[in-house]
Amino acid sequence: MAGPLPDGDPVPDDGSLPASALTGTDGSLAMYVHIPFCASRCGYCDFNTYTAAELGAAPGASQTSYMAAALDEVALARRVLGPRTVSSVFVGGGTPTLLASDTLVTVLSAIRDTFGLADDAEVTTEANPESVTHESLAALREGGFTRMSFGMQSAVPHVLRTLDRVHTPGRAAQAVAEARAAGFDDVSLDLIYGTPGESIADWRTSLDAALAAGPDHISAYALIVEDGTPLARRIRRGELPAPDDDDLADKYLLADELLEGAGYGWYELSNWARPGHPCRHNVAYWLSADWWGIGAGAHSHVGGVRWWNVKHPAAYAERLGTGRSPGQAREVLTADQRRVEQVLLEIRLAEGVPATLLTPTERAGVDDLVARDLLVRRDDRLVLTLGGRLLADAVVRDLLD
Repeated sequence: MAGPLPDGDPVPDDGSLPASALTGTDGSLAMYVHIPFCASRCGYCDFNTYTAAELGAAPGASQTSYMAAALDEVALARRVLGPRTVSSVFVGGGTPTLLASDTLVTVLSAIRDTFGLADDAEVTTEANPESVTHESLAALREGGFTRMSFGMQSAVPHVLRTLDRVHTPGRAAQAVAEARAAGFDDVSLDLIYGTPGESIADWRTSLDAALAAGPDHISAYALIVEDGTPLARRIRRGELPAPDDDDLADKYLLADELLEGAGYGWYELSNWARPGHPCRHNVAYWLSADWWGIGAGAHSHVGGVRWWNVKHPAAYAERLGTGRSPGQAREVLTADQRRVEQVLLEIRLAEGVPATLLTPTERAGVDDLVARDLLVRRDDRLVLTLGGRLLADAVVRDLLD
């Protein structure tokens, strides 16, 4: 994110982890690769991204030097973790496909050569619809990528303009078709609802367009107005209305109705997929698995240790160029912190959270949440109802109070 990173303990120059973090693992690892480059900045975005004008000519800020540093961090991860098998790779950003497909394939090859990929590894890259061609998609597929995730956001011109998105409304559907032609059997579209000025009819138009494109997976995220963004400034000046909670709830319910009706099952609060097509990489996050984040500002979690890299690409490249970890700070979670985090994350999933994770005091509040039709019991798990999904944060607060 573009906001300040949290405080934490220092990360050793060699990136080494406590011995406790390296025991009891099943040997699998998810790997995230952050590409911080964008052609232009969207008005709502608070991710750690940079345009060429923002980076300028600072040493280490070029795409070439950044990617060389990313390869150095892959090697660092192997020295720290030892042998692991990578079960999923997710290249995000930014706009990863601003880089040549061969560059992205080189990073994937380094991960494969350094760690090894599971036979059924899921390998995703995000892309803006206007940043790919049939040729670039074919090169990604041939190079080992198995999944494409396109940022569609909306199919309505005035909504795209408010979000400062540069693609035309029909381009996302074309990108899905091009990915299919290139051999991708797993394609996702991301949507945003709640943009100022978006009507419920506009949102239905976007959902219908996404479904007509025929992806395997659809994400629908409520717009969050992040402090410091151009969108937040426009709302503060009164140029645009702030998102309305009731409107957001109505749009979530419409999404669930249309997506479920079209055969997409919800498996996480903001994600629906056809059978067999959930994003396994993101599920690893929600299950508190081990993952290593490569890149400027990327976060990682291994064995109860969480750390985050320095944010600026030049600082990132400088650290790795001098043989040091790019980690800015870290925290070692206590057993209870890990338990609470597990509740916070797993409650988001359709499978719910094991009731055994709750303390006796916390379990005493479950009956009330069930009576209010916010939770249901399924065997030994607690699962959000549709109404509970609308109030997920409040349900978690009630559970953990």
